[in-house]
Amino acid sequence: MKHDEAMYTFGIGENFHLQNYLGSHEIDGSEEGYVFRVWAPHAENVQVIGDFTGWFDEPLDMVKNHIGVWEVTSDLPEEGQLYKFLVKRKGGQVVEKMDPFATYLEPRPGTGAVIRKKVDKKWKDGLWMGRRKRLGFQKRPVNIYEVHASSWKLKEDGQPYTFKELKEELIPYLVEMKYTHVEFLPLMAHPLGMSWGYQLMGYFAFEHTYGTPEEFQDFVEACHQNNIGVLVDWVPGHFTQNDDALAYFDGTPTFEYQDHDRAHNYRWGALNFDLGKNQVQSFLISSALYWIENYHIDGIRVDAVSNMLYLDYDEGPWLPNREGGNRNLEGYGFLQKLNRVVKERHPGVMMIAEESTAATPITQPIEEGGLGFDFKWNMGWMNDILKFYEEDPVYRQYDFNLMTFSFMYCFNEHYVLPFSHDEVVHGKKSMMHKMWGDRYNQFAGLRNLYTYQLCHPGKKLLFMGSEFGQFLEWKYDYQLEWVNLEDKLNQQMQEFTSFANGFYKDHRALWQIDDSYSGLEIIDADNRAESVLSFIRWSEKGEFLVCVFNLAPVERRNFTIGLPVAGIYQEVLNTEMEEFGGVWKEGNPNTKTKKSKWKDYENTLTFTLPALGASIWRVKRRLK
Repeated sequence: MKHDEAMYTFGIGENFHLQNYLGSHEIDGSEEGYVFRVWAPHAENVQVIGDFTGWFDEPLDMVKNHIGVWEVTSDLPEEGQLYKFLVKRKGGQVVEKMDPFATYLEPRPGTGAVIRKKVDKKWKDGLWMGRRKRLGFQKRPVNIYEVHASSWKLKEDGQPYTFKELKEELIPYLVEMKYTHVEFLPLMAHPLGMSWGYQLMGYFAFEHTYGTPEEFQDFVEACHQNNIGVLVDWVPGHFTQNDDALAYFDGTPTFEYQDHDRAHNYRWGALNFDLGKNQVQSFLISSALYWIENYHIDGIRVDAVSNMLYLDYDEGPWLPNREGGNRNLEGYGFLQKLNRVVKERHPGVMMIAEESTAATPITQPIEEGGLGFDFKWNMGWMNDILKFYEEDPVYRQYDFNLMTFSFMYCFNEHYVLPFSHDEVVHGKKSMMHKMWGDRYNQFAGLRNLYTYQLCHPGKKLLFMGSEFGQFLEWKYDYQLEWVNLEDKLNQQMQEFTSFANGFYKDHRALWQIDDSYSGLEIIDADNRAESVLSFIRWSEKGEFLVCVFNLAPVERRNFTIGLPVAGIYQEVLNTEMEEFGGVWKEGNPNTKTKKSKWKDYENTLTFTLPALGASIWRVKRRLK
């Protein structure tokens, strides 16, 4: 893109590779040196300071053009040196500012940008990228392992693994556990680990704690070579209010809203992006595309979508929009534009919304007034299900609707069913600790719960540590409780999760039709007295699995359900098998249906349903 075109498209919100214009760049051609550009339209003066200027000894004076971009060229900088912008804000205050377009910063707490020559990676993941383009993901298995990169595992000196080390440690684990995707809490530069990455300052910068950008590229490539997709969290709604980052960059609202209350996110102590400003739209969409194109990631989970959609989402004062309502019209328009731009260029990349309300169509097409996301986190399902599984089974018959209500709306949107990091912090207890009963029953409940998640329509997500039943809550500054795996029940839980993940991948009935009732048939959702739920999942070719869940700690012998197909049925998964930590040495034998009326069915299957167990069946041989 030519210089004038880059400036023009930036000003109208249509420059989606803004990092190629702003920031620092090696000069092309015969000249040596670097050009620096920064957008600070109301600054009184801007200079470049760094290792090559002796910092404050001989700063480089920049010149402002007609769109508010300051620029200077110099042959002094060398690769690996640090720099910042010295901004004299409107009003005279002088502050050191990081480069908003830096791709790599010095270690925290420093915010100096590192001068880097652009090196185009020769990617070796063509097979994966071609398959992604050809097969998509809507009718494919999606089972995500959510990871906080700096607390999955620590080295002996207490330092987190870099992605060079995670490549050797995490990828084999993902393969062993049979996950289809890994999702990382934000990997962009952030000033404080305590924010888990959700208070960003560098929207193009790879967080120094995790190694180098090249190491993350190699990690993604290795994931793809092992048939694992990579997703990252991204936060376009708000940013850290640290004074050396984006906040009031030139002394006036630059990236944030003009209105003080709209600019300030009181709940999170952050600043909200002005999503209606053209330059901010260019900045944010360029950031999203940069992570997709530079790192070959397979999906972006957009954090805190509600904060961008509703003017009254925060705790502070708010004013209605021009139509008198609470919708953030600029935020709505920005999210539609984001998804339109990403999908036009990369239709095989998942766009996922973390959003908890039902007031806005999230995954409906943009032409129909929706936001155009591929998936929405089903927070209602998660809250209902966890409340149910935490409850004493004596009372579950009275709250059975918590298990079944989602069947009323599970195809209103395209959903991801999340058991995420947010559910295992702040006193909410770990997934295992949430379960009812003694230690044995807690593991039985957890196996039941994960099987229900895999059988319920929707894609899946589980936070790290939950797969082996870690008892303690997640701590962001400490590694997972890997010592738990010295306990046999934790080992068996881990083995069960791996088996169940593989079972999910192997049965297309569990993932091929995730968006309509043609993939789901309810057998019985009214058996409150026994707390048993049963349903069928269908594939496009008529293959099906019968999924039966006993939510009470009582074994049900001679338990009978109706079925649409006569045949000899085989139990293919029983969560109470001994190898998983249960007490069954042998599962149910192959069982023939009987001709018998049961509700609207002409055939019945009778078997033993394990206490607090899930039992899944398939037709071994159909009978007329």
